[in-house]
Amino acid sequence: MTENPIMKRRTFLKSLLGLALGSSAAGAGGALYAHSVETAWLDIERLQLPVKNLGADLEGLKIVQLSDLHLYPHTQLDYIQDVVATARELQPDLVALTGDYVLANAEAIFDLAPALTAINPRYGFFAVLGNHDLWTNERIVQRGLEEAGIRLLKNEGLALGIGRDRLYIAGVDDGWSGRPDLTQAMAQHPGDAPTLLLAHEPDLADRFASDERVSIQLSGHTHGGQVRLPGYGALVLPRLGRKYDLGLYQVGAMWLYTNRGVGVIGPPIRLNCRPELTELTLVRA
Repeated sequence: MTENPIMKRRTFLKSLLGLALGSSAAGAGGALYAHSVETAWLDIERLQLPVKNLGADLEGLKIVQLSDLHLYPHTQLDYIQDVVATARELQPDLVALTGDYVLANAEAIFDLAPALTAINPRYGFFAVLGNHDLWTNERIVQRGLEEAGIRLLKNEGLALGIGRDRLYIAGVDDGWSGRPDLTQAMAQHPGDAPTLLLAHEPDLADRFASDERVSIQLSGHTHGGQVRLPGYGALVLPRLGRKYDLGLYQVGAMWLYTNRGVGVIGPPIRLNCRPELTELTLVRA
């Protein structure tokens, strides 16, 4: 039987991690750290993004991005609730959710989505689906988000009015197993608003940057690799996440930010790649 790509990735990651820890003084202590410490050591990344044509009433708009929460079996609800409490303290104007809410069981969304609503952003939640959401059960994940009042954008967008100005928020379907369609997502664009695009996989940016109306793309998917070695980087990265694996990039005239994620896939370890909550503040270019 041929091993599927996800299992290949996990097996490869386990092997390389074993080599990395075995060749250092870390040994068992390093493995314990990677499994039990860094996986729950949340990092808050803060950055300002200068945006062309940003109206005065959008100046200082605060966006909190959460991605790849992967509730159950490795990531537990009490940890998610701690992340939510931290996000709430940031008092975001809106929350961007960039996919992969579940890992093994789509029903986990009915625990996750209500927990997220405690963040209480001023202008609400906007979400897209990731590959694991489609691989478990897309309809169940979608229903769980919608029942919690989280706006799911699947190849669609809307103009959010803030004062006298508008921010267009667009979201596309998953790039690995779905059918992302930026043209459809931009169909309601008013023509005079900067655009925040949510897309689970970051490497789609090379395609999406050709639309000059898109100011910012927010993505996740990569987990930053979960394990990164000094001078080398990520040991293994997923499809559509190998070029822009973490952090801030400029792709053409568009900003791209790749979030390292909150949860983990198996093996449930992180090394030099802490879980992330991102605070982005929009400023006029």
